[in-house]
Amino acid sequence: MLRNINIEEVEFTIFDTETTGLEPRSGDRIIEIAGIRFKGKERIAAFQTLVNTKRPISPAASAVNHITTDMLKDAPAIEKIMPDFLKFIQGSCLCSYNAPFDLEFLANELKLLGNSLPPDLITVDILTMARRLLPNLECYALWFVAKALGIETEQKHRALGDVELTWEAFNRLKNILDAKGIRDYTSFLGLFAVNSRFVTDIHNQKIAQIQEAMDLGVKLKIKYISRSSEISEREIIPKEIKQERNTAYLIGYCCLKNDERIFRIDGILHLEIL
Repeated sequence: MLRNINIEEVEFTIFDTETTGLEPRSGDRIIEIAGIRFKGKERIAAFQTLVNTKRPISPAASAVNHITTDMLKDAPAIEKIMPDFLKFIQGSCLCSYNAPFDLEFLANELKLLGNSLPPDLITVDILTMARRLLPNLECYALWFVAKALGIETEQKHRALGDVELTWEAFNRLKNILDAKGIRDYTSFLGLFAVNSRFVTDIHNQKIAQIQEAMDLGVKLKIKYISRSSEISEREIIPKEIKQERNTAYLIGYCCLKNDERIFRIDGILHLEIL
């Protein structure tokens, strides 16, 4: 259903948090949250607020984000903020730079309120985008990736400022995708989404098609993005589906290379049975 949707037709929300420390399981909390909602190049809305969690800020965190306890004394509590933030992101694809970090804090705050992340929430990790589309960088910190993409804006380590910088990086990474011919939302999610039922569905559909080709004894035609971010189209005689840890692989004879090859299933952008 999503295959014909162009990325430019989708509403995204990039968000970022500043926190009292690095460990929500040890009691660290969100002290600032911000987001920008957009579609294509159009900015739809912005969200930004400090949060009074009544927890001390670690010296290390304060040294980075320059948020002090005094700055938070008149800020609203998380129970007043979270309903507005959930409404702000509703119906959009949520994005963050190093999404698992921000998602863990977001989930923790909702848990403390007796709630949880929406089950249909789709989240994309822009750090994963950078690693996949800019292979072999010596560093993948946001400021370094931005510089590699030709962005001169300095990272401020405040939630809204980092969201603005991440949005710039996202748009330039999206341009790289476009140049590679990757424009549909399904392929985009298959490459970069985290904790989404759509990823599991896409993954399972690919495995089912590969299994069908093996059962029929026929070839597959695949469009594939390699670890070095190269795009190729190949005809494969599938031999085996192999699972290692959390990654599935297709092992088959590649007619292009005239040899057996291993392909990550999450790197297969499109496949069809010949």
